[in-house]
Amino acid sequence: MNWNYYNTFITVSADCPVEFGVVPPDKKSGRTKPSLEYELAAGQPYRYTQEELMYEVHIRHKGISPEEIAERGEDIRAAFFSKPQACLRASMLPKKYGWGIHFNEAGKLALIPMESAQYQQFADGVQSSLKVLAGMRSSRS
Repeated sequence: MNWNYYNTFITVSADCPVEFGVVPPDKKSGRTKPSLEYELAAGQPYRYTQEELMYEVHIRHKGISPEEIAERGEDIRAAFFSKPQACLRASMLPKKYGWGIHFNEAGKLALIPMESAQYQQFADGVQSSLKVLAGMRSSRS
C-alpha cells in the first residue's frame, strides 16, 4: 500500500487560527508530533515522503533506539503501518500552525508558510498538474 501524495499541495485548514507559519512548540513533558514533523520537514525540504516522515516521527516520538531499529526495524515498521494512520492533511501543521505541504512528483514533501508567495501560487493552482487539497478542519462547524 502506498500512502504517499504526488504532485499535490495541501493548503492550511479553513479554520486555521494563525495568519502565518508558526513553529510548533514542545511540551515540558517532551517533544510533540507537530514539532517533530516540523523539525524533520523544515530542516530537510524534499527529503521525506509522507510515509517516511510519519514513520520517522513515530520512532522519535516513541523514543525507539537506533539499536532497537537495527534489530527489529522491519517488525516495528510493519506494526506501525498495519494500523490506520492519519495522513498529513490531518496534521497540526496545516490545521493549527499555518503550514501548507507541497509534494513533488517523487512524493517528497516540503513545508510552505501560508504567508509566502509560493504558497499562494500553489494554492491558486498555477501549476495545472498540481492537485490541491485542503487541510482537514479542526472543528465540524
